[in-house]
Amino acid sequence: MDALLAALADPARWRLVTLLGERPRPVGVLAQLADARQPQTTKHLQTLERAGIVTSRRTGSRRVYALRPGPLRDLAAVLGRLADAAAPADGAPPPYDTYEKYTREVEAQRAAAGGPGWADGRTFLFRRTLAGRPEQVWAHLTEPSLLARWWAPDDLRLSELVFEARPGGRIVQEYRDADDGDGSGGDAVVGRAEGTVREARPGEHLAYRLSPRLPDGSTAFTSHVDVGLRPAGTGTDLDVRYRITDSAVESADFVAGVEIGFGQSLDKLAAAFAAGPLTTGTDPGSTT
Repeated sequence: MDALLAALADPARWRLVTLLGERPRPVGVLAQLADARQPQTTKHLQTLERAGIVTSRRTGSRRVYALRPGPLRDLAAVLGRLADAAAPADGAPPPYDTYEKYTREVEAQRAAAGGPGWADGRTFLFRRTLAGRPEQVWAHLTEPSLLARWWAPDDLRLSELVFEARPGGRIVQEYRDADDGDGSGGDAVVGRAEGTVREARPGEHLAYRLSPRLPDGSTAFTSHVDVGLRPAGTGTDLDVRYRITDSAVESADFVAGVEIGFGQSLDKLAAAFAAGPLTTGTDPGSTT
């Protein structure tokens, strides 16, 4: 497949393939139709033949080339499977669907970002019912070793996390790409946020401020997050109110990702509880 793709990547060779797609042709005619010198055309055809795309036979003083449809059909099947994976008949799979939603949201928020404070007061509400007792949910909201399991969108992972679950306690988040396991993937750190815990009533209420940082280190906006926990049968109702202040013009891309990203994080938390009994952690400090 690599040889096939390499052979087709050259525009001159692709032109010859399209000409042979019409009918078999001799080298001289192909050179004339492609507006190229015959020696160059011969070299290109030899490359295509080695890659299995064309075949040739000598007829008198002429060498006639013809297209081999099999390798092209194989390539078309591979490309078709890739296209179907990105957009199957029943709709795009979650990663691509999310990508399209985020792209549309970025465009909308960039258009709305007319000046400093443009997104102030913007509020997002989230609710999840979790299959765990309030004290278990509280542990997963406040203990870094447990927070690190879910507190990131699907395409990111936490590489540094500090969460001091007491009034005035520090919060630090640092993100890397989910597939960048060792931090070697180019621009390794893709996001950072810093904040402070305002209120921490175990099993009942958690409130904190958190500010994502722009690439230059300045504040994109400040989020004011209030999390309420209520017993719900054998589980817990989790209500989250997420409000924005101090929004910079450059924060549009960050604001665009709030509903999708925070929602994905909470979905991971809910899925973790739904999968079975969860043990609580004991690490009150940080994880890196």
